[in-house]
Amino acid sequence: MNVLARITQLRQERGWTEYELAKRSGLPQSTISTWYSKNMQPTIASLECICRGFSITLSQFFLEDGEDATVLTKQQFRLLSYAARLNPSQYEQLLLFLEELHPSVDVVDSRT
Repeated sequence: MNVLARITQLRQERGWTEYELAKRSGLPQSTISTWYSKNMQPTIASLECICRGFSITLSQFFLEDGEDATVLTKQQFRLLSYAARLNPSQYEQLLLFLEELHPSVDVVDSRT
């Protein structure tokens, strides 16, 4: 996959300039411009910032045309971003809290 072409595709789908992408991703515009002018690949850390700016995951970024993925709303992405930063004890507490709010929700256990 051509990473720069994919970034351009996602940016253009949203009608964003490089400046807008820089603002939303928290990266300097000069960094993004340098990737294109020198045909450089962004680091994984920079690509994660880009994905956060687009409100997508890295796996969604690398999906090929025609592949299906679960698309998260901004609220879902925000919740998952916070959950990913929790330690195991905090994460379990969050799950217990959510279960108290909605005890009738059937949750699929991916471990089975």
